[in-house]
Amino acid sequence: MRIERSPRAPRWGFFLRAETMHGYYSWRDDLPDAPPSLHTMSHGESFNALLDEVLDHPHYVSGLACLDEPEAALSFSSTLRWLASLDRMRSRGTQVICATHSPVLAALPGATILELGDWGIRESAWEDLELVRLHRGFLDAPGRYLRHLLE
Repeated sequence: MRIERSPRAPRWGFFLRAETMHGYYSWRDDLPDAPPSLHTMSHGESFNALLDEVLDHPHYVSGLACLDEPEAALSFSSTLRWLASLDRMRSRGTQVICATHSPVLAALPGATILELGDWGIRESAWEDLELVRLHRGFLDAPGRYLRHLLE
């Protein structure tokens, strides 16, 4: 992959990684005129606040958002909310790169899906993703999985 930027390209970007968000929240708290602290919220609430205040804010019309497993903090309904926000961000010109284990986030219409596995990297359709197949299999018959896991 090669990143190229023209002189007039947007300078905005954000990298979200669930494991490092505590440090980002502390940095934010130290800013002059700091917005409300994200440390006072639950993990999911803080991710949703970050979505509203930074990632899906209309001020950030374009740029790059790199998201590393944002679903780690999210309930099912919040994941749907993020899906809608990712679509709005894309429509405003933000390029979104999202590493996810969520079949919901992977379902974003128009997304280019690259699946990583023992085979390497391949482009895939949503319905052909291993994570979609596994989630469907579990939801169709949890007992098939649970009998091997629980005694």
